[in-house]
Amino acid sequence: MRVRPLLAVALLIVTGLIPVPARAAPTATTYTNPVSAGTVDTFPDPAVIKAKDGLWYAYGTTNPIHQSAGETGEHILPVLSSADLVHWTHRGDVYALDAKPSWWPAGTRAWAPDIRYIDGSYHLTYSLSVGGVALLTGPTPLGPWTDHGLIVPSAGSGCPTGNIDQALFTDTDGTHYLYWGSYDTICVQRMNTSATARVGEIVQVGRGRRAEGSFVVHRDGFYYLFFSDAGCCDGAFSGYTVKVGRSTSPLGPFVTPTGVDLMDLTSKDGIVLTANGDRWIGPGHNSVATDLAGQDWLVYHAISSADPDFPPVTGANGATLRLTKRPLMIDRLDWIDGWPVVRAGAGPSNSPQAAPVTAPVVSVSGGPGAWPVVDGALVAEGPGTSLSRRTVSGDVRVEADLRDGAGLVIAYRDSADNVTAWLDESADRLVVETAAHGRRTRKEVDLPDGFSHRNWHTVAAERRGRTLTVEVSADRLRDAVATVTVTTALTDGRIGAAARGKGAAADNISAAPLAEPVTRRVPDPEIGALLPGYSDEFDGTADPAWQWVRGDAATATVRGGALVWPTRAGELYLGDNTAPVLTRPAPTGDFTVETKLTFDGTRGNQQAGLLLHQNDDRYFKLVHSVLPLSGSNEVLHQTEFGKEGERPTYSPPVAVANAPMFAGPARATTWLRLRYTFDAVHGEDEVRAASSVDGVTWTWAGVWTLPHTGDYRIGLISMNATGATGTFDYVRSHQM
Repeated sequence: MRVRPLLAVALLIVTGLIPVPARAAPTATTYTNPVSAGTVDTFPDPAVIKAKDGLWYAYGTTNPIHQSAGETGEHILPVLSSADLVHWTHRGDVYALDAKPSWWPAGTRAWAPDIRYIDGSYHLTYSLSVGGVALLTGPTPLGPWTDHGLIVPSAGSGCPTGNIDQALFTDTDGTHYLYWGSYDTICVQRMNTSATARVGEIVQVGRGRRAEGSFVVHRDGFYYLFFSDAGCCDGAFSGYTVKVGRSTSPLGPFVTPTGVDLMDLTSKDGIVLTANGDRWIGPGHNSVATDLAGQDWLVYHAISSADPDFPPVTGANGATLRLTKRPLMIDRLDWIDGWPVVRAGAGPSNSPQAAPVTAPVVSVSGGPGAWPVVDGALVAEGPGTSLSRRTVSGDVRVEADLRDGAGLVIAYRDSADNVTAWLDESADRLVVETAAHGRRTRKEVDLPDGFSHRNWHTVAAERRGRTLTVEVSADRLRDAVATVTVTTALTDGRIGAAARGKGAAADNISAAPLAEPVTRRVPDPEIGALLPGYSDEFDGTADPAWQWVRGDAATATVRGGALVWPTRAGELYLGDNTAPVLTRPAPTGDFTVETKLTFDGTRGNQQAGLLLHQNDDRYFKLVHSVLPLSGSNEVLHQTEFGKEGERPTYSPPVAVANAPMFAGPARATTWLRLRYTFDAVHGEDEVRAASSVDGVTWTWAGVWTLPHTGDYRIGLISMNATGATGTFDYVRSHQM
């Protein structure tokens, strides 16, 4: 449907900006990431919603979005719109640079917006870089915005964490929740009925090193908490990874696929999206969008290995900033065995992909025989239906925005054979009514207390075979407030809207073939034959192939069939290269190296594990590390996967940089793998990490890359802080 121009002008009054009109765009059949290319240079922390005007809107963190066009400054919470999730138009910014709220603390920038449609208005929350979460509400996705100030203070919120990276969620009973947190705890709290203030107990639901960017969806009886960990914004050294836990309650406990509670003091499995070595680095801070075929899409940002950094820019806070380019990305989100994963585990796409389905195969709009159009929507003049001319059949998704007691006609052959889902005003229920050869049946469920029939709600019906599932939500963000499932023999017919009286309204009525789910993950890597000449079982004495880079035989000893190595003070971090390193030659070609490590670290910064070591400023590292938990006296046990190497794109140049990402859980005994591959096409060394807590089931993490400059040696370390011991049962190298 059309964009309402009078409402767009109201934003001009509030912000002083003239939003750019939405440009017409063809419906894409394919796309190539980043989908923001040609529109903006960067669009971090994206939040997306399909608005009641029929367009998708995306909201991003304050950034220099037009730097390549000659602008030197930032845009505060820029807004894009799209008809197809692929072609985007910059529609303006939530705040002009000269119209920042007077209550903002000096030096702040606005981060990480989240967008919801609640009780007839758009709720836009955002974070302040100095801490705190603010709320705006408006009648359209472009405002005009009413400022509600802070709903989470910058300090003293009751959550021992950074008070940023919030997201709203509405449960089946209509209760609203706010999730927030960063570095290193995620919390949740109920909101009041208008979703404008927090109420009740604060519950901690996740802990992890640099955990942030929470986003919750409800699916098949589970609540899924998406979050990102590791570093978001360090150019080619950003380790951002999207992970997930699920629960039967929005208050948790949330657990990973291997049963790890997100509150456990360890790194987590449940990897949804991570770098795959194919250009895109640090993918993360996601939201979720659903297309007209019912296919979910992960909307996120990532960093191009070819163009990771901005030159120094003038920030919205007036300071000179060094920022990372994080353009807008989308990729298919698959649900396999009850868990979400991007592209079946293949990771970020870097080639043409099938685009989201955003053009219906059948729709209903104004015209002869249809209800009249009032303010862009179909409005009934009395009891009856407004139907499509064409018939749809088979597996299909039918959806519409409804209000004032309207019904969604899912299949209509004639008055004796039809299926309609009603938002029943008189009973306050979702009713699915089926007529088969004139015999009527109905199945219904209560709508939540306070459900307003005067406001728009999306009713979506998915028919697969003879199973029909109908959901009601406010904003299509996988937060249904009512669901009915029935068995139907009617698998074809026209679609449309239905009314029992005057004034019922419908908009954005569409039908599209139902997406076919992907049911198999991309297989995990397999290792090949053992390479005895590059392995050591530590039986008897150490293999003479081992050599020390600092340290000596007294540092580590072979006894009891293992290499026993107390941690030593010293580092391998940037210019501090003081830790002992034990190395040996690596196999030629591609290979995987593995160790079984028992580690008894108890205090911050102790670590032990594997290296692929070229020199002290160029290596890949996979260790069991012990790190302090922010806001607590406790420590986190992590499988930390890092790299150190040149950062030639930074201006002025930086000789080396160091970065982590985090693999699966770390236990007292953890198996570690590094898989080396030489990419001859790009002249790169690619290394992927994996970890296991039983030596059988492995969590494969992301891929780090460095330009190839020479060979690596297999290495071991036990370092940083004294007082712990790393016990290496073996080191084994395998063919790929």
